[in-house]
Amino acid sequence: MLSELHIENLGVIGRADLRLGPGLTALTGETGAGKTMLIEAIELLVGGRADATIVRTGAAEARVDARIVVDGPDGSEELVLTRVIPADGRSRAYVNGRPATVATLAELTDGVIDLHGQHAHQSLLSGVAQRAALDAFGSIDLAALRAARARVTEVDAELAALGGDEKARAREIDLLRFQVNELDAAAIRDSGEDEQLAMEETLLGDAVAHREAAQTAIEALRGDGGAGEALTTALHALANRTPFTPIADRLTGLAAELDDVASEMRAQAEGIEEDPERLGEIRDRRQLLKDLRRKYGDDLAEVVAYHGEAEHRLRELERYEQRAAELDGDRVRALADERQQAELVGRRRREAAPLLAKAIEQRLRTLAMPHARVAIEVGDHADDHPGDQVRFLLAADPGSPLLPLGRVASGGELARAMLALRLALVSSGGRVGPATLVFDEVDAGIGGTAAVAVGAALSELAAETQVLVVTH
Repeated sequence: MLSELHIENLGVIGRADLRLGPGLTALTGETGAGKTMLIEAIELLVGGRADATIVRTGAAEARVDARIVVDGPDGSEELVLTRVIPADGRSRAYVNGRPATVATLAELTDGVIDLHGQHAHQSLLSGVAQRAALDAFGSIDLAALRAARARVTEVDAELAALGGDEKARAREIDLLRFQVNELDAAAIRDSGEDEQLAMEETLLGDAVAHREAAQTAIEALRGDGGAGEALTTALHALANRTPFTPIADRLTGLAAELDDVASEMRAQAEGIEEDPERLGEIRDRRQLLKDLRRKYGDDLAEVVAYHGEAEHRLRELERYEQRAAELDGDRVRALADERQQAELVGRRRREAAPLLAKAIEQRLRTLAMPHARVAIEVGDHADDHPGDQVRFLLAADPGSPLLPLGRVASGGELARAMLALRLALVSSGGRVGPATLVFDEVDAGIGGTAAVAVGAALSELAAETQVLVVTH
């Protein structure tokens, strides 16, 4: 809803501030009072074209501000929209004080403010809005059709993701099969295998030297003149020397530890045997692991991970034909469902169209257009089963051809046609439309009983939504 409007230096208006409420508001005044500028101001706020000639003579720029309240699922939201038109230069737009584009203004006010008269920003002049109005009048449920179309889109996306280049797919399958077979043959079970093999290779590769080193160490501990003999000499020297009893006890422990170390070293050395065959196996295995790391990862953990990824991708590609056939079947079924739902919606729209046209005609007869004829075309093409192409046609005078609403010459007649449509929607229980409806010159060329009828119609509509009327 439009709650406030502020205008500066727009045409004949030096400054104007309007506070608007719900229901019906009539903006009246003599010719030249600036009523047209009010419409111009609103059109600028909904993204209309800015012309520097509308800037008040002598002013540097014109400015229009509006406060609108937009109802949403989480409650009402308040927006402040601004449009500034310099006398020279490009216009500027702001939303809540921040720079914005004119397209943003149009987007934010779409479905909120609608102009009816000789103006470009009239939602019901578009085929999409006219189709929505017909659906609202006929209480046409589009949920099943939308779901069916979404399913077709989903299946098409899955088919596209499978890929359609057979040669490229065959090349990828061959490469993946080679890689998976190579990794299967390698049978890597432990990402730490290379480190374990390196330790074993070091042991086997220098077995003789290892045994010789152990023997030398044992001799140094137990041989003549070795560490064991030196400990025995020291213990004899300290025997029965009370001051050194604690030290003698420690030396006794060292002697026992020395014997244990020497025995363990001998046993370990005796277990080291030369095995050239095993050493060759280890070296070959380590070279294989090195080659695999060079191809598939920096370490064996990455190689194992790549193995799993390659197997998964290969299975996907190998069952391409099966999956493609499944999806083709899904698509046939989805298209059949979409066609069935489209035909149902199309039939409902074609049934509702003449009823809505008649309801609009009846309303127009009370709005000083007694000879008006209305027709609603549904589906321009033979294959347009849901009747997505909807056009409202109007002939205002006897003998006049039926023309699309956008080609109706008179702004007053067009505004009354829109008013009649809105009232027909109200009568049917359908959605009226935007929160704020602006009618320009809806009273043009009428008076007396007809003018009273137009006023009553506007009052009826204002019970459902905010209505602003700029009189002729």
